[in-house]
Amino acid sequence: MIPCISQVTTLPGSFADDVANYPAGGCSAIEVWLTKLEKHLDAVSPDDTRRALTDRGITLTAAAYQGGLLLSQGEQRKAHFEHFKRRLALCQQFAIPTLLLVTDFGSVSIGAAPDAQSLSRALVSLTQAAQWAASFDVRLALEFRGADPFCSCLDTALTLVEQCGEPNVGVCLDVFHYYKGPSKPEDLDRLTAQNLFHVQVCDVAGVPRELMTDSDRVMPGEGDFRLESIVQRLKAIGYTGAVSLELMNPVLWSLKATQVTELGMTSLQRLLK
Repeated sequence: MIPCISQVTTLPGSFADDVANYPAGGCSAIEVWLTKLEKHLDAVSPDDTRRALTDRGITLTAAAYQGGLLLSQGEQRKAHFEHFKRRLALCQQFAIPTLLLVTDFGSVSIGAAPDAQSLSRALVSLTQAAQWAASFDVRLALEFRGADPFCSCLDTALTLVEQCGEPNVGVCLDVFHYYKGPSKPEDLDRLTAQNLFHVQVCDVAGVPRELMTDSDRVMPGEGDFRLESIVQRLKAIGYTGAVSLELMNPVLWSLKATQVTELGMTSLQRLLK
């Protein structure tokens, strides 16, 4: 498995800052926060950016994230897919193999289930998105969200992937959403090396799952999540992809990026040993 760090973990820093600071903190694999890369390319050429990555020995393991594709309609759908196409081109340009795709079911009213038409539309859109991505040689990792009224668990995300049937679509296992939502330990049994495309890890201490927010995320091993069983399952299926530290903690954002990176890599290496 490849330990890496998401750029959202050091959100205040620029893309260039992260490229300089991550290797200094012992991290050579980065999950790209696409907004940072897009802003960076407003001022720096792609060639110079690739050169900086190569010079520092950095690999870009995945990109986060694309939304708005599954349930949008009309002009809104057209705009989202055009945005998606531009991001696929970025992934191709920088050899980023996997783009994280979040579902749109958070827009469904709380307490209401999406109707059959919405589910059908989502599946058609996921299939179309996969076919677009394949033409750029990019995989899509579908991420469930624990607080959404639908696709809030690993089991449902895996079912959508199976129903889609496109070989370049798999799931992103974010342990925050795994624990916040209704996922169950037996859902992990459905994971295989073929359908698991990306993993994001963190921990949360002393907060009920119903009240957990992204800002409660802390380093793995500093909270209450039972991460060892998840890592054991990853090893059992022969998962060799990225395991990304994803923290949106304002306290960590106030620290030096090299310090956060050093702490993060130590935490990841302890978790994955």
